[in-house]
Amino acid sequence: MRKTLLDAAQQLMAQGVTPSVAELAEHARVSRATAYRYFPSQSALIAAVVDESLGPILAWDSNAPDAAARVDELLRFAYPRLESHEAPLRAAIMVSLQQHAEASAGKAGPEPRLVRGHRVDILKRAIAPLAADLTPAQQDRVAQALSLVYGTEVFLVLKDIWKLELAEITDVVRWTANAIIKQALSETAGGKK
Repeated sequence: MRKTLLDAAQQLMAQGVTPSVAELAEHARVSRATAYRYFPSQSALIAAVVDESLGPILAWDSNAPDAAARVDELLRFAYPRLESHEAPLRAAIMVSLQQHAEASAGKAGPEPRLVRGHRVDILKRAIAPLAADLTPAQQDRVAQALSLVYGTEVFLVLKDIWKLELAEITDVVRWTANAIIKQALSETAGGKK
């Protein structure tokens, strides 16, 4: 039943609808109680759809001994998946921004906040080989800088604002990631460790 509900939610999102749990129940033709049993809130629903969409990315790993190669592998692997699951990723951003706006205005309801942030663990796995050359603080800085080139927001900026196609988007983020890693390693080689 959970998979049926997730599929129904993805169908709605592909149509531009970010469903509440009640709307999902109606669309899937199940009782509200059944839908709420699996997804107690819209945040839980959106998080589950995103996790389902990004499952292979979340499980990604590499055996490459070089951080630059690992990050490049990640970007080439992840960006096509981001494109194919664009609708739920946009929905997650929309819900997250709406919840933030409501909280900032003092109007946050009982709905739990949608928590995003898978990229931290993924990027730390990708740059793991840098541990031999960089301090933990330097590794954090590299991962933080790579957060600016990896993720849904970056994909949407390059697609919506720059009107780039997937191959061009991937090329830009790969180039930028490589520059970030080269810069970090050059600082270490220059004695700034």
